[in-house]
Amino acid sequence: MTGTGWLPVALPVALLAVPLLGALGLVVLPHVLRPVLRAYGLVLSGVTLALAALLVATFDYGRPASPQFELDVPWIPGLGLRLHLGIDGISLPLVALTALLTFLCFGYLSWGRARAGEFLRARPRAPVFTLLVLEVGMIGTFLALDLLLFFVFFEIVLVPMYFLIGIWGGEGRRAASIKFILYTLLGSVVMLLGLLLVWAQTGTLDIEALAAAHGSGMARSVQILAFVAIGIGLAVKTPMWPLHTWLPDAHTEAPTTGSVLLAGVLLKMGTYGFARIAIPVLPEGALAVAPWLGAFAVVGIVYGSLACLAQRDLKRMIAYSSVGHMGFVLLGFATLTPTGINGALFANVAHGLITGLLFFLAGAIKDRYHTADMTALGGGLLATLPRLGSVLTFAAVASLGLPGLAGFWGEMLALLGAFRPADGLPRGLFLTYMVIGGLGAVLTAAYFLVMLSRVTHGRPPALPTEAETEAVAEPRPVATLAARPVATLAHRDVRPYELLAWTPLVALILLFGLWPGLLLSLTTPAVHTLLGALP
Repeated sequence: MTGTGWLPVALPVALLAVPLLGALGLVVLPHVLRPVLRAYGLVLSGVTLALAALLVATFDYGRPASPQFELDVPWIPGLGLRLHLGIDGISLPLVALTALLTFLCFGYLSWGRARAGEFLRARPRAPVFTLLVLEVGMIGTFLALDLLLFFVFFEIVLVPMYFLIGIWGGEGRRAASIKFILYTLLGSVVMLLGLLLVWAQTGTLDIEALAAAHGSGMARSVQILAFVAIGIGLAVKTPMWPLHTWLPDAHTEAPTTGSVLLAGVLLKMGTYGFARIAIPVLPEGALAVAPWLGAFAVVGIVYGSLACLAQRDLKRMIAYSSVGHMGFVLLGFATLTPTGINGALFANVAHGLITGLLFFLAGAIKDRYHTADMTALGGGLLATLPRLGSVLTFAAVASLGLPGLAGFWGEMLALLGAFRPADGLPRGLFLTYMVIGGLGAVLTAAYFLVMLSRVTHGRPPALPTEAETEAVAEPRPVATLAARPVATLAHRDVRPYELLAWTPLVALILLFGLWPGLLLSLTTPAVHTLLGALP
């Protein structure tokens, strides 16, 4: 163990132990906990969020490049495997984001009548257990400082997300969940081969030691092969074009909480792997593959934007927008510069906040109208439900990169990094990537403005009453519902539990948009450290 006192060791262990023990409690004491299931997950995720807040409060911001709160003890001594956990300026924002979004999802389930009826009635223990196990895997991925431990946590999240989509998803949930698990498992197999190749060449799985060595002991050809293998596994989870095709179906069919956590956290696990493992451990491989990574990134940016323009389903459009936004993240990594990688890490957090909010809003609209089809919605949301329409407009303009909101800085820095990439990379090629990425930013604004014109503007259609909404079991088009005066729909606007769930995300989007240095001061020293071996 490293550090002095009990706190540096207790915090990372407690972050994993609280949701894990909570999930085990549901297995061991099912009848005892059944009456309090509505509050059980909320309380446990609240404790985890409080521990993450304590982590943020006690983190030493004077040395964000160094791992803190380290735990390093033998795990499987016969194989030389260790339980090595820790956190630095790169992983701290992602741990806090994971704890926050999980808590907000539990709050959405516990406080909301529609979600409680959907999730906590037929199988009351299963969704709580699923989300708690999912939280263990997500937080563990960002804490792990051992390659095999990273892989274990990376894989843990697949099973609960599979069930979250497959059991509580929409009509196409089975096909979407099978597609999700097949893509991610196959990608993980390739990534495992790359990790084992690194282990075979270096004799260690310790991420901290491997990053400090910066690829010494591995030939350039081995580094390229390992980077490609690890990168494929990470690219599937990110997802990178053309390995993205599982994502739209998964998002479209997933319940609201599944979509929020999938977009807000699971996609970040893929991009985090590039910053934590691929680039610092395999610098020569990164330098060789970076032009290809940049090419796939900008194709994803443009493809995602054009696909969004062709969508009618609101959730599917937001899903395709993630392909474009994560393209900017990958472009930032491909530049191999402090500016570009800082932009990628910033965009990671911003996307989690903004897209998480967008999926909350898409779920709220679907609850009210019983459809996410933008044509069937008919427009007029600002007139019918002005508060909901206003929050949707805010989230959309944040996602399109309006200056002063969190979505702007990451994409701007990624493009700026492409303007002057690392030495050894073809500048002319990356200038081309910058121009294409800029075109993608324009298309991003276009599809969000088209979405707002379809959903929030225009003449409002009919909306069901509160009683009709509670009685409807299957989705049905808005057009089949009798018209209601707009005045009677005031109580259908943003509900108190929705306000509680969305307000922290809105506040953080504003905070990081107006004060980007809050995040950049954390990531910059760590980025310089991970780039230390590049020529």
